[in-house]
Amino acid sequence: MTYKTNTSNSIIPPHGGYRKLKSYQTAEIVFDLTRTFCEKFVYKSDKSYRTYDQMVQAARSGKQNIAEGSQVSGTSKKTELKLISVARGSLEELLVDYEDFLRTKKLPLWGKDDAQSRAVRQLAYRSNRSYTTYKGWLRQPESAANCLICLIHQANFLLDQQLRSLEKDFLKSGGFTERLYHARKARKYDL
Repeated sequence: MTYKTNTSNSIIPPHGGYRKLKSYQTAEIVFDLTRTFCEKFVYKSDKSYRTYDQMVQAARSGKQNIAEGSQVSGTSKKTELKLISVARGSLEELLVDYEDFLRTKKLPLWGKDDAQSRAVRQLAYRSNRSYTTYKGWLRQPESAANCLICLIHQANFLLDQQLRSLEKDFLKSGGFTERLYHARKARKYDL
């Protein structure tokens, strides 16, 4: 949900709207695919609930922290920056889990220029991407893990851009505390 104010000089600016963010959309796909991946290749094959849970929770944290950061952005740019950074960290943790999976199973990690990596990256340009866009890559553990690695790199790239933009905006415009101060100061002189 996006919160919008009725006036242009409101202290609390519009915020939320995270479902429209490409970073959130990609993180949501990563979460959905990670659950399936872990059910098929981590828990059923290795009987490792701990690894299953860690990977699913890292994927969930990536998605949920983007949503929470976006929702609190109206009153705390500092918290938004922190939560987007936490999302980025969670997805990095998940990336390492997928790399570890490939390494310990002696499966190849696709290079950036591998034809299959490029094919997965090309899917990012489709409109209305979802779990089903990538479902075909989940048939085998090698293609599934490598597909998710590509997606996590995409999400991390988007989050890095988002963090740079948030930092730039914060330095330029300040946050909620500054808006409160300026609004109170302006009102004091209007009386």
